Amino acid sequence: MANSASGMAVNDECKLMFLDLKTKRNYRFIIFKIDERIQQVMVEKLGQPEETYDDFTASLPADECRYAVFDFDFVTDENCQKSKIFFISWAPDTSRVRSKMLYASSKDRFKRELDGIQVELQATDPSEMSIDIVKARAL
Repeated sequence: MANSASGMAVNDECKLMFLDLKTKRNYRFIIFKIDERIQQVMVEKLGQPEETYDDFTASLPADECRYAVFDFDFVTDENCQKSKIFFISWAPDTSRVRSKMLYASSKDRFKRELDGIQVELQATDPSEMSIDIVKARAL
């Protein structure tokens, strides 16, 4: 169902794949893109469980906006194994202004569809979502 504020619909596959990531841990990450032609958020890429954060960041286009979720595993200071699901809004400075506006106006609605997001990051440059920043936000 399209949202009146952004006019953006969310493909059911987005919710189903996110549920698989969250409950079954079938994926390490999911990259979503807005198909402007049909005004819908779609799954662009699924990262396999063995893929790393570097594989994830390499999958993001250098000059186009994307949404992504990443299942981040880490060990706490108390030596406990934990996991947090990050929602990342990727809007590089080099992307089109129209694209940045579309992703910004649709983000909250899309994020509400993905129940279980624990941490949100917004990045316009790879340095804003380095592994060190992700680790610091997870703890």
